[in-house]
Parts: sequence; structure tokens; C-alpha cells
Amino acid sequence: MSNLKSPILTDLYELTMMYVWFLSGTINNQSCFDLFFRSCPFQGEYIIAAGIDDALLFLRDARFSKEDIAYIRSLHIFDDAFLAWLSDWRFDGSVHAVDEGTVVFPGGPVFRVRGPLGSCQLVETALLNCINFSSLIATKAARICMIAGFDAVMEFGARRAQGPDGALSASRAAYIGGCMGTSNMEAGKMFGIPVKGTHAHSYVMSYPSELESFRRYAEVFPNATILLVDTYDTIRSGMVHAIKVGHEMKKQGNTLAGVRLDSGDLLSLSKEARRMLDEAGLFETKIVASGDLDEYSIYALKEQGAPIDIYGVGTRLVTGHESPAIAGVYKMSAIEHTTGTYEMRMKVTDHTDKTSLPGIKQVYRSFDTQGMMAGDCIELESAGFDTPGSVPLLTPALYGGAIVRPERALPDIRKYVIASVQSIPADVVRLMHPSRYPVSIGPALTETRKKMMHELSG
Repeated sequence: MSNLKSPILTDLYELTMMYVWFLSGTINNQSCFDLFFRSCPFQGEYIIAAGIDDALLFLRDARFSKEDIAYIRSLHIFDDAFLAWLSDWRFDGSVHAVDEGTVVFPGGPVFRVRGPLGSCQLVETALLNCINFSSLIATKAARICMIAGFDAVMEFGARRAQGPDGALSASRAAYIGGCMGTSNMEAGKMFGIPVKGTHAHSYVMSYPSELESFRRYAEVFPNATILLVDTYDTIRSGMVHAIKVGHEMKKQGNTLAGVRLDSGDLLSLSKEARRMLDEAGLFETKIVASGDLDEYSIYALKEQGAPIDIYGVGTRLVTGHESPAIAGVYKMSAIEHTTGTYEMRMKVTDHTDKTSLPGIKQVYRSFDTQGMMAGDCIELESAGFDTPGSVPLLTPALYGGAIVRPERALPDIRKYVIASVQSIPADVVRLMHPSRYPVSIGPALTETRKKMMHELSG
């Protein structure tokens, strides 16, 4: 899980706002904030909400260290009373959130934070950092796995990820999104993700001959031999030598697990490799393909009948290729009035896509008779929602400084994601020109929004 412990991972303006509230005596006024997505990445129509569990762990454990306070003091911006307040700070609010791995759509809250104004504002940057990147990568992984198959994609993008933490977060999110394993050893250690791997071109080049390198590898790993065949010439050298080693392994009672293609025309090479393997009687040997793959290139390969069994996806997965960031935001939706009641708040700008929804809200999901998602409705929680069969997505997650719902193992979250994306209507998940999933605003929220828009614009 996340190692994020200190709320100093924040933007300076969070502290300057808090300081004004501290001096004004309003820092403990109760408030409500929503974390939601304005739009979907990758020209798609759905998002896998990930990083939720990391965000909850952060809120539970966040503390300013003595070193943090010393640094903040060195800025010469805040007085000693405020620094003392920060030293004693603990997150003292509550959270309703969707489950880790939930399929969500733009507009609806996925992480609702209630509590003292200062606490809710302070954690904005860290919560967005936890959830935005993980959701981006989990969504990309789900898109790739929906095309390739959920047991046919390995993630190995650590060397191209945005720094060590980016690599670790990406491996976890990619596994949640459907990948069957990772090459990242640290992710395997920390999260229990199955680790997978073969060998590099340098391994082959370290031997006098390709054949000798293959033989030695098969001797050491007789039960997991996947040979990289494109170091010199994929068909005339790599495949010939791999088949020779495959026959030698067969005589010893072992099986050549696979050959890996990492360059060239993967369509024609995979077809020729499959033909050669089958003619040689190595029917159980699988073909693994890698090399700047994503959902679009895999779709094209499958459409043209490429006999590829497993895809190794790295760069275009862990970097969120096409959409380097996801449009997750965190906005105030209500604040305590001096009388002790809540007043709704909303952001209204000239850009309609940046207008937020007011009030303390819930998201309700409906399903059809086949168990497929039929539509979401965002409504004020106080108004309720009485459509039969609808399910509230936001559930109690943190209260009184403790996480109040059971922790799920990562493999169980992955299974939940796989089942969930398979319940999205086919026209919504299709790769090209997907349809918009129906998300409506309930009658009470519609009326409130209309009234507030009129008042604020006037």
C-alpha cells in the first residue's frame, strides 16, 4: 500500500488558506468536499477508480513530523500558534467512497470527505495524487485487457515509468486493472503481485552463440523457459534454435513454455513462428509478443488473426500513453453556516465543464435484468432515491480516525474489476466511438442546481 505518511505533500496554497481560516476562527467549521472526474481518459467512456485504499491509509496515518514543522517554520510565513496547531493535527473528518476498482463515470463523487474545513482542505493535493494516477493506469490496463484477455497481459513498464514511485504505483494499478502479473520485483514484494519475466537480448549476446544461450537457459529454468528469439534473425536463427532446444527439452520430459517476439512485424512473425512450432510438434509452446503495444495495436493484431497468446505491455501502459493525466478534481460542495446548518456550495464559471454540483450527494447505480449496468443517478443524499434495484456507490470508509470497511486482498480487487467491466454495456466499452453511459442528475439536485446557478449568476 501507500507509504505516504506526511501531509506536507501538498501545495503551499493549502496552508495559506488554512492560516487565514485559523486566524479568522473558522478553521473548524464543518464542510464537505467531493473528489470526482470531469472526463474520461483515452477517448473512452469509463474510469476504474483506483488508489482509493491508498488515500484512506494516508488519511488514517497522516502526521506532520518535527522535520516537516521545522521546514514550514523556515518559510517565515506562519506564526508559532499555527505551527503548534499543525504539529498536533490529525485528520478528524469522515469519508464515504466507492470501493477500490469500481467502474465510475464523470461527474459523480468517488471520494466524499466531510469534517473540519482546515482538515478537508489540507488533504486535497495528497488525495488527488493518490487517486488520479492510479485511476489513469488502472483504466488503461482494463482497456488493454478487455481487448487482449485478462489472463493474457503482463505489465513490465518499470524502466519507462515516471520515477520509482510511478513504477510502483503503476504496477499495482495495472494489476488491479486486469494484468495477470508484473516484471517489477518491488511490486511483487510489496503487493504480492505475481512476478513474470524471461531474459534480455544482452543475455543472448553474452554467449558465443544463440543456441548455447538458449540451451543454458533451458537447463537452469526447465519449467519456465521462454526464449527471446529476435536478437539476430527471428525466423532463420531465433526460431530455428528455439525449436531445437524445444525438442531437446521434450526428450527430457520438459516443455518449451514459449518464444517471445519483441520487434518487427508481429503479425507475420507470429504466424510464421506458430507454423514452425506446430510443424515441429511443439503445440504447447506459446507465443509472447512485446514492443510498444497498447489496446489499439493488440486489437489490430487480433483482428488479423495473429496467433499470439500473451502480450507484454510496458511503456504505453505505465505512462498512460495518449492521456498523460486524468481530469480528477476536488471541490467544496457544502459548508457549515453560523447557525450550525449546512449551506450548499458550487463552482460556477464561464466554462460549463468546470461547474461543480452542490450539496452532500450520493451516486445510485441501476442494473438491468441481465445484471448489466443501466445508468447512474447523482442525487442529494437527503432526498433519497427509491428506484428498485439501485445501489448506492458511496459507502462509509473512514470514521473516527479508523478505516471502517474490510480490507480486500489485491487479487480480489482484480476479480472485482474484471467482473465490473464485463457488466458495462458493450457499446460503452467498445474501442472505437464508444457510446456515452447514461448519468443523470436527480430531481432534487436538479432543482437546487438550477436555483443556485440563477442566484450566483445574478
